[in-house]
Amino acid sequence: MRLHPGETEAAGWRRVTLVDAVRQLRDASPGVTGRPRVIAIDGRGGAGKTTVAEKLRTVESNSAVVHTDDVAWNHAFFDWGAVLAENILQPLHRGEPVNFRPDAWISHDRAGSISIPAGTDFVWVEGTGIIRDELGPWLDASVYLQGDLDDQERLLLARDGDTPEQREHVTNWLREELPFLRRERPWSRATLIVAGPSRIDHDPDTELVVAAPVSP
Repeated sequence: MRLHPGETEAAGWRRVTLVDAVRQLRDASPGVTGRPRVIAIDGRGGAGKTTVAEKLRTVESNSAVVHTDDVAWNHAFFDWGAVLAENILQPLHRGEPVNFRPDAWISHDRAGSISIPAGTDFVWVEGTGIIRDELGPWLDASVYLQGDLDDQERLLLARDGDTPEQREHVTNWLREELPFLRRERPWSRATLIVAGPSRIDHDPDTELVVAAPVSP
């Protein structure tokens, strides 16, 4: 399996139900009361973060998904941690609802907002770079999607295309992603490692393929 430089390959892959995966993530933060549990879902582009977040949301109906791409939109590839913490994660920890319009949304006339109603039980925050040291105090548990980089690149190409503009975007992204992940090592911080994509047969509607956290 081709992985990021310095990334440790997980072992002991096994199938678990979505219900069991949510239970494990819930059990990682047993003392949470009066606010949502905030669960990070990290991994490279094409790993399946959004898909996993949506699957987990089906288990916990009173939950919401936040996409870091929305926070980063027309702002920065990775330098959005403080914006996310101040405007979304910290209000959630205070038990408050969220209704946030990033500055770039306002300046570019993007409609809508990032909204999470009061009383939500789980918030799944998905995006490359969400598992990082500066956000650790605001995350109750985390998932890292590990997979072969060649497989993930093929999926990313199928999703986003292979135009000159997209190739330039990917080049610029990787210029920041590689040193960022080498520094933050999200695979060593995660509560649960999920195969993304999986080479083990499983029911994608009801199961995930998981492994125990890897050593730093």
